[in-house]
Amino acid sequence: MGVRPGDDPGGEPDRDDERVLGAIAAELRGAGPAAVPGRLCAVAVELLPVDGASVSLRGDGLLPVQLGASGPGAARLAQLQATLGDGPCRHVLESGAPVLARDLAAAGCADRWPVFAQQALGAGVRAVYALPLGSGPLCVGSLDLYRDTPGGLTGGQLRVARLVAGVMTAALMDLPYGFQGDDEPWLSGLAADHDRVHQAVGMIMAQLGIGADEALARLRADAFAHGRTALEVALDVVSHRRRFDTP
Repeated sequence: MGVRPGDDPGGEPDRDDERVLGAIAAELRGAGPAAVPGRLCAVAVELLPVDGASVSLRGDGLLPVQLGASGPGAARLAQLQATLGDGPCRHVLESGAPVLARDLAAAGCADRWPVFAQQALGAGVRAVYALPLGSGPLCVGSLDLYRDTPGGLTGGQLRVARLVAGVMTAALMDLPYGFQGDDEPWLSGLAADHDRVHQAVGMIMAQLGIGADEALARLRADAFAHGRTALEVALDVVSHRRRFDTP
């Protein structure tokens, strides 16, 4: 892996920041609002010694809203955390503090997130670095970075990761909710999957006569039992391929 911004913890922060911001600006040039989260994930992978990145927005009590990922593998890991209701992303969204899991195979990680750690290791991921978008009660989401090898980030690399998370936060806060004219609001398109989960939970509630929390728990349990994501099961429920009131 070549030298990237932040590799040298003894470098000059201002010059590193200029290089990082220049790379971000180049990646975002010409991007529409809906493309910004995914492009920022891609540039995070370019700037840091990681193999994938995803960004999730704090949800409304059900699941985090996945806004973008650097590729299918990172998107799957974000969905896995949402399905399990566990993992570094969930901790960041609840606490507003970063989580730097250096080795998911280590006892500390395995004890903290036993199911997520097992599933992530099965997918070839050894380290996860989750950074808040915002801080404390003002945390609006999480930037999750995935690596196939164990280890931590140097001081310079962590500075770069925080800078990318800061740009991500500012971008999400500054992006207009909708475009001019009759175009669909950008966030509505990105959150369409989240809406399907809402719809599926409502259908399970009606089928079983239970509350929303239990319906979501049933959805998650069914997904885990069959090695699927909550979104995949939700799509089956919404399309009437799966019912919870029949064997």
